[in-house]
Amino acid sequence: MLAAAVALLLCGCSRSVRNYQIAECIGTLGQYENNEPVETPKMKAEREQKESQAALEEEQEDQLAQAEALAQAYEYEKAITLLQTSDELRDDERASEAVAGYQRKLDEMYVYDGAIGHLCFTNLVVDTDRAFDGDEYSPVYRQNMITLEEFNNILNTLYDSGYILIDFHTLAEKTETVDGDATLIERDVTIPEGRKPLILSVENLTYESVRNGDGVATRLALDKDGNVGAVYTDAEGHDLIGPYDVVPVLEQFIAEHPDFSFKGARGIIGLSGAKGAFGYAVEEGSSADYESNQQTVKDIADKLREDGWIFASEGYSYQYMGDMSYETLREDILKWQDTVGALIGECDTLLYPFGSEVDYTTEKAALLLNQGYCYLVGMWSDNDHLEVNSKYLRQTRRTITGYVLENYPGNFSTYFSTSAILDDARK
Repeated sequence: MLAAAVALLLCGCSRSVRNYQIAECIGTLGQYENNEPVETPKMKAEREQKESQAALEEEQEDQLAQAEALAQAYEYEKAITLLQTSDELRDDERASEAVAGYQRKLDEMYVYDGAIGHLCFTNLVVDTDRAFDGDEYSPVYRQNMITLEEFNNILNTLYDSGYILIDFHTLAEKTETVDGDATLIERDVTIPEGRKPLILSVENLTYESVRNGDGVATRLALDKDGNVGAVYTDAEGHDLIGPYDVVPVLEQFIAEHPDFSFKGARGIIGLSGAKGAFGYAVEEGSSADYESNQQTVKDIADKLREDGWIFASEGYSYQYMGDMSYETLREDILKWQDTVGALIGECDTLLYPFGSEVDYTTEKAALLLNQGYCYLVGMWSDNDHLEVNSKYLRQTRRTITGYVLENYPGNFSTYFSTSAILDDARK
């Protein structure tokens, strides 16, 4: 009927009358210049101007959001530079106000002069019903690990108390001398007002002490988006990849609380060698899939480095280094470098297994330094220690396990109340 009406109206009418009648029929009266049913040059120019303005505003909003994301991670200098060099935001009042705000926060940064804590974690128990079921593996899970709930409780408590993660390597700057030796210079820890620095590490991430189906993740893997997750088998037997162990849980927490990470800092991942890495057997002959496992470990390591994680050697055998002879230590270190070290890349950090340090006046210490390990981490149960000289940085870590939480709850009173973070399954 509409087509017929239009046809009748068109008969014997001028163009302007026809345009008016058509516009009236199709409901576009007054919407176009001269009621033209098609876009005129003027209409096109107006439309393009609106589209250009909309695109500009979208780009401005995007750049302001980028700057705010940088500022949330305390990258104030980068945020300021982004806004001040933006053509789209030139003379924009919002950008000027943001720059002024970021500059104030930058001016409020202070040099921290207190103790710098280092908290170390092992694997996490996800399903306590299966892990704490009383079988032969139950004591391993209960004593050597903490639960997912406990780890999340600790993270939230640390965050609420003003702690932020900092990059371990920023504690001392390493430079190369003309003869190729490394020399260290201690650096001030400059952080935002009201914040306290913290180092986090993961102990020997091989998954050798877990069993599939026990409610604990069994390895790391890249998910469909290329992010690192933990492989976990639920009670129904489904394999899932996600936040089921320390590394991906911390990544999730930082995504939700970007101000918990100072300039993208994550933590240290310790690895031994005899039992593989990230849950994969990687030595020749250790598995029919060892070659593909090696590539998998490389891919995971690359992504972790990209995300801000640091790797540390814990020796090939994961044994007490303080008790080793010089030759045994040398063999242990070199074998680690030939196996796991060859897959994860350059490594200058050492986590002493069980905190068993070498005597720093002996040739064993010289061996470690000659092999490039100048960031050294021991273990104290209830104190924080850091020292830096021209040859090495030495720090201690406090390892948080179920056994320590249950038997020595005061060891972590500086950071959290043990009774407040304990999983009900442990009480």
